Amino acid sequence: MSLSFAAIDFETATGYRNSACAVGIVTIEQGIITDEYYTLIQPPNNYYWWQNVRIHGITARDTKYAPLFEDVYPDIKRILEGKTVVAHNESFDRSVLAKTMQHYYLDYSELNLSDRWECTWRIYKDKGFSPANLHACCTRLGIPLTHHEALSDARACAKLYLLK
Repeated sequence: MSLSFAAIDFETATGYRNSACAVGIVTIEQGIITDEYYTLIQPPNNYYWWQNVRIHGITARDTKYAPLFEDVYPDIKRILEGKTVVAHNESFDRSVLAKTMQHYYLDYSELNLSDRWECTWRIYKDKGFSPANLHACCTRLGIPLTHHEALSDARACAKLYLLK
């Protein structure tokens, strides 16, 4: 297992994977958190579904003046490029990154990432955790979590990965 990686979490404004409205990324070098990145992102047309707002609490008012994804992408690229990436539900977060990049005509392949990321949900499910959702894993292992706050989720995911 590599002790150097980036853990990521997205929140979305709608059920569409190109609607990132927040991202949190935690960088781990040699098993130690060396950087944390968080930003709100204005989703396409600053449009939200109430169901998503109910989950994470982010609204159109919060992102009215937030940067577009294409504006924060250089930071995201600098942090992620060529790294092992970890997410709690990797297929969701990987898809959000890819679909949001596609929406802005950005080339996902230039990030030089694995086709599948490391997935702490899968890791802990395979260890017999039931349920294996982020909240349940963190509660069981005593990891602090403000669930559905992107940076807190990314930090918790990083800690889960280090404990695996």
